Amino acid sequence: MKSNGSNIGIIGCGSIGHVHARHAVQAGLNVAAVWDILPHAAATLAGEVPNAQVMPSVEALLAQRDIAGVIIAVPNALHMPLAVQSLQAGKHVLLEKPMALSAGQCDEIICASDKANKQVQMGFVCRQLPAVATAKKLLNTGAFGSLYHIKASTYRRRGVPGLGGWFTNKAHSGGGPLIDLGVHIIDASLWLAGFPKVLRASGAIYANFGCQMQNYTHVSMWAGPPKFNGVCDVEDHATALLRCEGGLTIEVNTTWAMNVQDGIMPDGLILMGQKAGCHIGLQAKSLTLATESHAMPADLEPHFCAEDPLKQAWNAQAAAFASLLQQGTMPIATAREGRQVQSVIDAIYASAKLGHEVDVHA
Repeated sequence: MKSNGSNIGIIGCGSIGHVHARHAVQAGLNVAAVWDILPHAAATLAGEVPNAQVMPSVEALLAQRDIAGVIIAVPNALHMPLAVQSLQAGKHVLLEKPMALSAGQCDEIICASDKANKQVQMGFVCRQLPAVATAKKLLNTGAFGSLYHIKASTYRRRGVPGLGGWFTNKAHSGGGPLIDLGVHIIDASLWLAGFPKVLRASGAIYANFGCQMQNYTHVSMWAGPPKFNGVCDVEDHATALLRCEGGLTIEVNTTWAMNVQDGIMPDGLILMGQKAGCHIGLQAKSLTLATESHAMPADLEPHFCAEDPLKQAWNAQAAAFASLLQQGTMPIATAREGRQVQSVIDAIYASAKLGHEVDVHA
């Protein structure tokens, strides 16, 4: 039986796999098959969506001819091998962020995509947040004029995820908040700016909290309770300055843990343009454009629908994947864009290790 474009499989049935499944169903897709290294996790997800079958292996899932695409929601180190395997099996792929552990691994995914003539849609869901999408529309109209600087930030006071688990094990995750949270705001910044070529990066990383393990006081631990016999060899704070072709600079700050009061430094993006600027709260329900009118400062508030920003963003991402499968539309976040983001992350880590600014290798 050939695929009808509505059947998908999900590889990885943890918390993000559940989120993908719910929104895939909302977009009219049929979650036909699921797999996880933990059989009970796959069984739990299969029980929450109609018609899903638990597969005994990834190979068995990918052998289903009626499955048009797969969603890959597994630890970072498995992104490349599973994406390549899925593409070689003739499936389109919705791949969770980050794309891989290095730009070199991204190249392997792109090569497999090109050979199979199958698409990879990156899970850069922040692009679809209403405030971010509205800012992009305004940028496209020229409302900001020329952008010259972006400040991109995500802050957590005590939010190391799953301390001692795969998130804090560099061999499995590739790094800490830079590759976990920073990937979102780096992508959003580059997307808003039209993906300029990033020429150089100067970065620094710090590890002051998670590495203490048993002395770390956590407020929330969404990826599970601390595993004090585990590993924490990643940063808990990263900062960087990116220099782009054309003069744009992007400042990145991302942290899992810090000694700063909640809310003092808001998450989001600050866009600075010659004609206008704004702060974009990632889950904001409104947006204020700081500009001028009649030679006087003026604040404008564009109207847009943002009743439930995060839900809307996930719905939009799932709908785009459904359109890719059923109508052959291009991915809303491409593999080559994912590779560009990863090359920036690679350069920030390299700069932090070397202690000076480095070139970003495209």
